[in-house]
Amino acid sequence: MKRRAGEGFAIGDDIEIEVLEVAGTRVKLGIVAPDSIVIVRKEARATREENLTAARPIDPNGIAALVHRLQRQPKIIP
Repeated sequence: MKRRAGEGFAIGDDIEIEVLEVAGTRVKLGIVAPDSIVIVRKEARATREENLTAARPIDPNGIAALVHRLQRQPKIIP
């Protein structure tokens, strides 16, 4: 579906999307939705999920096992 600036469409009864500007391959959209609906860019959601995964606590037993394995590896002398 192609839209021009000033045109738009609705999603259900509560959400309206309007094309504000088209310049080359860039498009600016305006979104009108109830406050109860959270609107987040896909890229921002992916970054948030990655950050949450990285911030999870690490199992102390896992750390101890890793340290033990590293200590058992032969040392390389340059």
